[in-house]
Amino acid sequence: MWQCSFNSKNLSNLQGNEVFMTEEAILQGCLKNHAAAQRELYQRYSPKMLAVCFRFAHNREDAEDMLQDGFIKVFLQMHTFQSKGAFEGWIRRIMVHTCINHLKKNKRFNESVDIIQASSAQVREESIPSIVQAKQIVDCIRLLPIGYRTVLNLYAIEGYSHKEISGMLDIEESTSRSQYTRARQMLEDILVRRNLLPEPREKTERLTAIQ
Repeated sequence: MWQCSFNSKNLSNLQGNEVFMTEEAILQGCLKNHAAAQRELYQRYSPKMLAVCFRFAHNREDAEDMLQDGFIKVFLQMHTFQSKGAFEGWIRRIMVHTCINHLKKNKRFNESVDIIQASSAQVREESIPSIVQAKQIVDCIRLLPIGYRTVLNLYAIEGYSHKEISGMLDIEESTSRSQYTRARQMLEDILVRRNLLPEPREKTERLTAIQ
């Protein structure tokens, strides 16, 4: 039976000279607990995964904690990867679930994901630019309340369905939908205030009529 000797103390040792390895070599090396393969995997994917964690976290310190826990799970679960999808996507899913588990330990988060129904909110479909990964947009997303931000990240960026989100966050599917709608509305307002998105046509028309 495969066993992994990796633990949180090893993460501090995963810095060093870069050695190019193929993805298959990394996989096989990690399965054999080779430090070089573990180092290469961490160095190759940690920057992207830290960005994922930072979108969910309250601050960078929390994001780094999520990243560490996520990579521990990656190494411990390496033997379960079946090469049926992208390796990076598999790592990313582990990171997302790790972030959610961290957030669910926070009472304020548990209270925030089930408080506001926004079924009557009107949001433009084009309100979230296709460059949602851009730093300016990510910074705006981080201004949203934690519950809204989490649902928006899961649905609009990570691609989870509302049914999947409801299971991940232990909420009703309708709550996920309303949280997302409200999150988009709030994000649109922020983007407009920062001149990253033009004002809605109907608002502009009302202002013109008043003048």
